[in-house]
Amino acid sequence: MDTLIHGIAADGTIRCMAAVTTDIVREATKRHKTSPIVSIAFGRTLTGTILFGSSLKELDRLTVKIEGDGEIEGIVAEATANGTVRGYVKNPDAIAFDVKSVVGKGMFYVMRESGFDLGLYQEPYRGSVPLLSGEIGEDFAYYFAKSEQIPSAVLLGVKLQSEEPFVLSAGGVMLQIMPDANQDILTMIEDTISYAPSISDLIKSGATPTELLENVLGIIPFEILEEKPISFACTCSPERAISIIGMLDKNELIDMLETDKGAAMDCHFCNEHYEIDEVVLSEIIRSKE
Repeated sequence: MDTLIHGIAADGTIRCMAAVTTDIVREATKRHKTSPIVSIAFGRTLTGTILFGSSLKELDRLTVKIEGDGEIEGIVAEATANGTVRGYVKNPDAIAFDVKSVVGKGMFYVMRESGFDLGLYQEPYRGSVPLLSGEIGEDFAYYFAKSEQIPSAVLLGVKLQSEEPFVLSAGGVMLQIMPDANQDILTMIEDTISYAPSISDLIKSGATPTELLENVLGIIPFEILEEKPISFACTCSPERAISIIGMLDKNELIDMLETDKGAAMDCHFCNEHYEIDEVVLSEIIRSKE
């Protein structure tokens, strides 16, 4: 089971989060049938988003959107306070030499919403920065530094293999430095990170989120404040599909009934396909009369 922890280190001057996301990335890349390089970029984005969203409050929702001029065209990931994440890529078949190339140059967008699913609408927070490198981890860190003035280290890893399941390991670590952090502590962390094995290699070897933090923080003590399971999950359902179809114009629905003998809808976030038969579509049309 995928797990996320968040806590504090160095007497509360560093916020730290770590997660193993192997199952999440496997599920997402399988659903969207992503190419190998897209799987890595997509997996890093999903992992970074759920780490970023680890401090969300109940009813909050975080959306990260990456738009670049590379072949992938765009990545969207959405995390909730209850530990779920979902997402999609605009071009799952994209091919490139590395993640930087497949993403390209562009923008990194963040949106935080609260109470939206219950109809308690509040104006969402929106932030954006240019993509720093397209490597995803560096782009998350750049966003925190420029948009939220929080110096951060974001380490994201996805390792693939040639046979199923194609995603061998995935996960990440996020450290956020508070203004009163000791400079010597930061130097120690930088040195530790420079010599530490990659996140994906550690997870491949069986490392837990706690062990990921130990490898990044070294001898610096930390306290875990919360540990919770995380998963890939979508809010779509047959009922929602019917509701969305029901919002269409009556004449358009009649045309669907006469031409296609029903209706169909695909969810962008999870690639689930929904079929609405003649009987249900006829009932929707009658409800509009």
